Amino acid sequence: MTVLNNVNPVSVINFLFQEAVISADDTRALLRIRDDPQQQCSELLAMLHTSENPQAFVQLYLAIKEEKSLEWLVERIDNFTDQSLVDLLIQLYVSEPKGNIISKIINIMRWY
Repeated sequence: MTVLNNVNPVSVINFLFQEAVISADDTRALLRIRDDPQQQCSELLAMLHTSENPQAFVQLYLAIKEEKSLEWLVERIDNFTDQSLVDLLIQLYVSEPKGNIISKIINIMRWY
């Protein structure tokens, strides 16, 4: 786990509001705690985690991708995601009968 310091989450919050991932009330609540960016980030992650929006973390990824100061984080996520997908496909190939593997791979790829 990596804890980030000196992160300004306001642009991410605004992006998520614009994409209708978080509500106007959530946005206002997050912006009220502007003096504590770490608390803002924690609250934002909690909101996204409890959200019923299946695209919440995809949109978060897109939001942080726009932040030049977080390029290193995007690279880490991309590397992790690529390797995780490969590992998952290998597990499926080894454990599943050949007829079921194609439909499972298609379902997995829909999430990526």
